[in-house]
Amino acid sequence: MSSGSARSSDPNTPPPNSRDRKSTRPPKRVPGGAIDENTRARCDEPAPPELIRGIEQFNAGEFFEQHETLELLWRDTRTPNRGLYHGILQIGVGLHHWRNGNFHGATTLLEEGIERLRPFVPRCQGVEVDTLIADATAARERLIALGAEGMRRVDIAWMAPRIRFTP
Repeated sequence: MSSGSARSSDPNTPPPNSRDRKSTRPPKRVPGGAIDENTRARCDEPAPPELIRGIEQFNAGEFFEQHETLELLWRDTRTPNRGLYHGILQIGVGLHHWRNGNFHGATTLLEEGIERLRPFVPRCQGVEVDTLIADATAARERLIALGAEGMRRVDIAWMAPRIRFTP
């Protein structure tokens, strides 16, 4: 099997899913190169204005907009706290997928965002990360219990976590 193909010659082996394909990719390149420091080294610093704006959008249920705001911040950040921005962004995108009825996208991005935030507990740059993880986990579990059909019966506006933030 070539490295470009993830398929097995065994007909009983299921085709790779998106998580399998993603796990074989190299890590995303950090523009300008990553700065090597402890993951939490900048957690006591004040939140940048873009993070504050992204949190406001997230808490207002503007999940697509928060994605746009936080993606720019995430991509422009060279330090490990970019994982904080990326994790919040992914949870918001997961909620956007939920709103649009995309079960797979919602469950996957919620899970990825939750995992990406774990190194930043309990709190980072004013974000109550432990609470966000707990609330996003509860929302994801509710989504899984609802299933792909049931998710359409629930208004995400009342299920979505809110980011608790103290500047």
